[in-house]
Amino acid sequence: MDALEIARWQFGITTVYHFMMVPLTIGLGLVVAVIQTLWYRTGKVEYLRMTKFWGKLFLINFIMGVATGIVQEFQFGMAWSEYSRFVGDVFGAPLALEALLAFFVESTFLGLWIFGWKQLKRGIHLACLWIAVIGSVFSAYFIIVANSWMQHPVGVTMVNGRPVMTDAWAVFTNNTAMVAVPHTLFGALAVAGAFLLGIAWYHLWRRRHDGIDTVGADGRAVAGEAVIPGRDKADYKVWITSLRIGAVVAMISFAGTAFTGDLQGKLMFEQQPMKMAAAEAACHDGTGFSVLSVGNLGSKSCNDIVAVIEVPGILSFLAKGDFNTEVKGVNSLLDEYKAKYGTHLPDNPLYGDRAGQDIQYVPVMEVTYWGFRMMIGFGGIAAFAALLALWVTRKGMVPQSRWIMRLAVFGILAPFGANAAGWIFTEMGRQPFVVAPNPDASGVDQVFMFTAAAVSPGVSAAELITSLVVLASIYAVLLVVEVRLLVKYARGGVVSAMPELAEARSSEKKEKKDDDGGTPGAPGQPGDSDDVLAFAY
Repeated sequence: MDALEIARWQFGITTVYHFMMVPLTIGLGLVVAVIQTLWYRTGKVEYLRMTKFWGKLFLINFIMGVATGIVQEFQFGMAWSEYSRFVGDVFGAPLALEALLAFFVESTFLGLWIFGWKQLKRGIHLACLWIAVIGSVFSAYFIIVANSWMQHPVGVTMVNGRPVMTDAWAVFTNNTAMVAVPHTLFGALAVAGAFLLGIAWYHLWRRRHDGIDTVGADGRAVAGEAVIPGRDKADYKVWITSLRIGAVVAMISFAGTAFTGDLQGKLMFEQQPMKMAAAEAACHDGTGFSVLSVGNLGSKSCNDIVAVIEVPGILSFLAKGDFNTEVKGVNSLLDEYKAKYGTHLPDNPLYGDRAGQDIQYVPVMEVTYWGFRMMIGFGGIAAFAALLALWVTRKGMVPQSRWIMRLAVFGILAPFGANAAGWIFTEMGRQPFVVAPNPDASGVDQVFMFTAAAVSPGVSAAELITSLVVLASIYAVLLVVEVRLLVKYARGGVVSAMPELAEARSSEKKEKKDDDGGTPGAPGQPGDSDDVLAFAY
């Protein structure tokens, strides 16, 4: 197996794995900040409990996200050194700002939020969370700025074969980034919405299954209380409010991703027409959108692909905003790409044994075609499920069906799938370029880099396979740890984040025992409620 292919698999696996944590961290952080704001404004106990519970899950995911993201930095230098040399002058600014500004602000104020529940005033404590969450948003912005430059290089001049930044404003306001940032944020909120909805549904189902909540004569939920710590009427409000917030966030997020996705698609038709043509399996010029195509999507010429279900005019609308402008297909674009960028990899030491090979300008259409549809499909399923959940629970009760409960829980994965499919489509569709050419540039100032030239020349296939196996193994272990932690504390309910609720129940039992003539409990004993890390960890 070629070292380039292994390096791509390695970076793809670690990047997709890391990105599974990113949208939940960003989206859930924003939701928790809003919920704590509601508690600050209203003082309602259910908002405090929601802040503690969802905040604990947010912290677990945040820690795992940091641990898995660090690997990315090492891969740039170890497996992709030529790429790092090529983009270093441009990437230095956004990546430095992400690490030195956004991440340090994020981690510092998140630490203050974790340890400041009793030490800081409520308003200052809330501000710490908002600053940390805003820091995470800016962190995402800087990363997307760097990635968007790879999709659409601007603001640079070629000096001695390397792009040198000459216009920082152009780089940081790249129109590709300006659309990708809100699209990513809406995608993150979609993940958070489904996360709230699925877990809240599970707890409402448990309360009904255990007989705590019942259905009144009017068909509406009657919240009850149990002797189990934390399973009181306020607990019911925690879950029904979380469910409704999650459903509303999920639906709004889908609308946001659809709108920004349309803008993003129009930019891609201009900046990377081959990527979007491959996403539609549009082999020939036309205006029709293929809902379903059959044939060999891996074919280099794609002449045997046939659209089984096609909607006329929609492809033109996605690309140009009208229904009659003909959009170039793969075959037409292929000739243009060959004329502009050559038919074979250059005879350059950077390419090693790959020099002189045919350049495959058509990305893997199995990935782009189905990835594009999975992104839209999973997002649509999540939004429809959120709307359905609001309707089904309009009287405050979830159905008794265990299978519907399981479906709601597994529905958490839908927006994760949409986010992952979107990023895989974005990155795989850019091939064979690691830095895609800007179609507005021309001549000697054209900036692009073939992926075949980006891999480290001194790293062997055996070394890459070893690191791939090691990293995949470590990530598999971390995945088990994260899932077990999230499941453990999600199933534990609010008490898992607020052990003082269990202590309060124990205190009531002790007081009752004392009143009955039992041995009085020793006053002033410090418990979990005095340990700030009981909430954090």
